Amino acid sequence: MTKYFLVGFMGCGKTTWGRKLATKLGYEFIDLDHTLEAKAGMSIAEYFSSFGEDAFRKLESEVLKQTEYPDNVVISTGGGLPCFFDHMNWMNTNGKTLYIKLSPRTLADRLANSKTVRPVLQGKQGDELVEFITGKLAERESYYLQASHIVEGIDMSVEKLEDALGIAAI
Repeated sequence: MTKYFLVGFMGCGKTTWGRKLATKLGYEFIDLDHTLEAKAGMSIAEYFSSFGEDAFRKLESEVLKQTEYPDNVVISTGGGLPCFFDHMNWMNTNGKTLYIKLSPRTLADRLANSKTVRPVLQGKQGDELVEFITGKLAERESYYLQASHIVEGIDMSVEKLEDALGIAAI
């Protein structure tokens, strides 16, 4: 029974690489943001604007801790999830955590070209976006660094993820 929780800033590749790792390992894949949206019956952006961040973080905590996880699973978490309540401790106790680390400039480049709507980034671009990400990372990185494994997200591959997690090649 193995659970891998992927953490990191929005745009670092948690969902993309989580899905690829799960496929390679023959594991199930869960995107907690999608699970949360299904439970809420609306998008995260809609939930945030209707009920506020405090209510969102409480729902996010419930989803993290009450989801029935299969025995072997890769889980993509929301970018802020590790930074609230006891989430990093809970994930480290209930599985292995992996922080996908990228620089603010790389994250900004990815997010500027992303098709995903991210309300918190609305209207931010260029240096303003880099500054915003730098500030948010400064707040969050102490949580991300509590992950049991850390991988540089540049030149990512499934093999690089497996190496970071200490998974022997099959």
